[in-house]
Amino acid sequence: MATATMNETRKPAAPGPQPTKRSWKSVLIYLFLGFVAVIGVLCAVIASRPADFKVSRSATFSATPAAVFEQVNDLHKWNDWSPWAKMDPNSKATYEGPTAGEGAKMAWDGNNDVGAGDMTIVDSKPNDRVGIKLHFVRPMEGECDVLMQIEPAGDQTKLTWNMSGKNGFMAKAIGLFMDCEKMCGDQFEVGLANLKKVVETKPDALKGA
Repeated sequence: MATATMNETRKPAAPGPQPTKRSWKSVLIYLFLGFVAVIGVLCAVIASRPADFKVSRSATFSATPAAVFEQVNDLHKWNDWSPWAKMDPNSKATYEGPTAGEGAKMAWDGNNDVGAGDMTIVDSKPNDRVGIKLHFVRPMEGECDVLMQIEPAGDQTKLTWNMSGKNGFMAKAIGLFMDCEKMCGDQFEVGLANLKKVVETKPDALKGA
């Protein structure tokens, strides 16, 4: 039987299969495709959110419907109780058309908290309702309808502040991270509380029809 000699040279083992190395270019392509997929899913989720929105809050006043109507039907009086007027006392307001009632218009331009836009009374029925078309210019373009509904509540008066409209894509996106209904509703509640103080401190609040 043959034996190996001391000086016999051993052959090196054949190299095994080498792992495939991905280039940075391939990695970046996969990352980009993953990012696009995430954006696509996010856009689909945003687009599927409700297009319509509505915010509604109510308060009861120890005053006549006429006393409440007087305040909401005259846009010059809104600065006395509007929550947004309190956010920016330096906001500029301009008025067009009649002093009160249908056709009256008020435009505002303020800081980032109140933005800019205009509101026009499009429907006015004494001691019953005031309908307003609200147009936002800043921080985001948009329109919505406001209805101030007035109704007797025993010897008091109930006022319901409604706002409704359509959500655009950006508004839907913001709604994913912020409860816009609650934020706006909270401001309505502050405004109604301010209005209650204004109306009920008038000496003739409970007089007349």
